[in-house]
Amino acid sequence: LLRRSGEAAAPAARGGGRVTAAVGAQEPRARGTETQRTETGRRPQATPWLGTTFPSAPCGAAEAIKGGGAAPPGLHAGCQVRVEYVCAFVPQVTVLGTPAEEQGGGKIDLINAGAFDDLDVVFMAHPSQENAAYLPDVAEHDVTVKYFGKASHAAAYPWEGVNALDAAVLAYNNLSVLRQQMKPTWRVHGVIKNGGVKPNIIPSYTELEFYLRAPSMKDLSVLTEKVEDCFKAAALATGCKVEIKGGKNDYYNVLPNKSLQKIYKENGKKLGIEFISEDCVLNGLSGSTDFGNVTFVVPGLHPYFYIGSDALNHTEQYTEAAGSQNAQFYALRTAKALAMTALDVIFNPDLLEQVREDFRQMKLKEEGQLNQAETDRKPGAGVGACASR
Repeated sequence: LLRRSGEAAAPAARGGGRVTAAVGAQEPRARGTETQRTETGRRPQATPWLGTTFPSAPCGAAEAIKGGGAAPPGLHAGCQVRVEYVCAFVPQVTVLGTPAEEQGGGKIDLINAGAFDDLDVVFMAHPSQENAAYLPDVAEHDVTVKYFGKASHAAAYPWEGVNALDAAVLAYNNLSVLRQQMKPTWRVHGVIKNGGVKPNIIPSYTELEFYLRAPSMKDLSVLTEKVEDCFKAAALATGCKVEIKGGKNDYYNVLPNKSLQKIYKENGKKLGIEFISEDCVLNGLSGSTDFGNVTFVVPGLHPYFYIGSDALNHTEQYTEAAGSQNAQFYALRTAKALAMTALDVIFNPDLLEQVREDFRQMKLKEEGQLNQAETDRKPGAGVGACASR
């Protein structure tokens, strides 16, 4: 993360994760730098977060590694590097721990706490099956649905019951039918977490959990409305009551930054990284990450990197591959490419301005789409407006 400041400022660190304070295999003091670290240190009007900062000498840049959890630098999905200007034109790299990407969105809490305020650029790399400077990580909304019915004996007097399992099954099937009218880039997937107690009791309570994904917040807003209608229809058909509760944080889609991507690819190629084609990038889909929310606040780069295995993410085989010695070469090579890109931004003011302009244009485009989606969803639009979308 890059920040410019004309005044000297003591770096602060606020709590929330585990930090590996090392560059390569060297401890920071072995490199002749002075380390400041504050766990659960507080600033006025700020929530605690954790970081490690390496102030530089007047004529040089200092570096630090930022990670969430105990994974090696550059390999964990939460690893990022922050570069700050604490004096005029004196760069400084700070490591910021970003835990809880998979559940809750730790980076969103850090955004709200001010951890990304006044920064210029953010970097993060994610392991994958290929090398790409950018993949279209999509917006995501998770929802928990609870149906409340009435228990009764399933054989003796089933007519006295209100079947919450029927509501859950209908909701699941409603979504299956909806898929025919879903855009190819939309995704809906979920599970029935609670389907009843015993076969001879009409279930009085069921619970489902679903993830909804779309390429933009605008599309996600439209998809969410359609899916919630499916849940409500199931309750109406069975006579159940329904409770629909969204997750704490929506994950935004990652905004691309072409200037950062171009420089990163140039640096990566110098290190022997072979990137997938632009067609594969444009036609491919990825998952979702709270880093997307960060890219709505500050320009960001979120490349993917090969770790020497064709195993798929979120599998036991990938977990084993990610912890292997072979993967460390690819992780460190990616970290080097990120560091080289950071140096380019630091020492090339024109590049930084291009990065900022890319960010401004993408932000305007995305916010314009989101505002239009909110207008479309105003009460009174009716079925006709829904059909037109």
